[in-house]
Amino acid sequence: MEKIMISGFSDEISSDFDEQLKVVTGLGMEYISLRTADGKSIADYTAKEVTEKLLPKLKDAGVRVSSLGSPIGKVEIGDEEGFAKQLVQLEELCRIAKVLDCRYIRIFSFYIPEGRNPEDYREAVIEKLIKFDAVAGTYGVVLIHENEKGIYGDGKERCRVILDALGSDHFKAVFDFANFVQCGEDPAECWKLLHDQVVYIHIKDAVVSDKENVLCGTGEGKIKEILERAVREEGYEGFLTLEPHLVVFDALKSLELADADSIIRENKATDGAEGYAMQYHALKEILNAIEC
Repeated sequence: MEKIMISGFSDEISSDFDEQLKVVTGLGMEYISLRTADGKSIADYTAKEVTEKLLPKLKDAGVRVSSLGSPIGKVEIGDEEGFAKQLVQLEELCRIAKVLDCRYIRIFSFYIPEGRNPEDYREAVIEKLIKFDAVAGTYGVVLIHENEKGIYGDGKERCRVILDALGSDHFKAVFDFANFVQCGEDPAECWKLLHDQVVYIHIKDAVVSDKENVLCGTGEGKIKEILERAVREEGYEGFLTLEPHLVVFDALKSLELADADSIIRENKATDGAEGYAMQYHALKEILNAIEC
């Protein structure tokens, strides 16, 4: 377990960056995934702003950044203006990653028009992802594709298509248990197909019945089963990043295409800080059980 590190989307604690760092360090955590800070998406920051406003606070708190939780690729596949804007944003995100000594930038593979066959858009998706990959290669960072609901690469088969087509050291996979559950997939089968390209894991769970997010280990994401296989049998090393989704937090409505009420039907903690701590301790229990 020495090479397993726990991180988390700290904006689920609070929109206030100081409060995020206070809660994280109080739990003894040394990493965060930086998605929004002080109510602003990391994709809307400049490297200069991060250097001046965020980096000093991170250093003072003794906290490092495991990944940038960017919205890159969260646009409609036919939105050429949006894609062009994101290419520019990705350049700046790569510069931010360098400022923060951060290796990974989370991305997506474009929303598909409702009612259309995703396979009709395969070539367009791959063509645009290759352009993202070229930017990452220039800066020596790694883009990690998340299996988000409603995008081209939401299910395991199309995730595999993307990974095989890119075939790049600068393009790998994030594994999100809950997203696969919410897409009607068996996470164990997804892991079996994709694990050789997974370099980063999100700790988020869900139930099949209403697709609601729940405390990790209590849903149908098979988190303990898969982590045990990954760590003990396959030698997974790297980050496990908390993404609790247990309370409606400030940034949620801007992050989810669907109504937030369908993701979190009722708060499962009094506030974001408590929900984050609940997820952290639940993950620690799972890891302790695996280690024993």
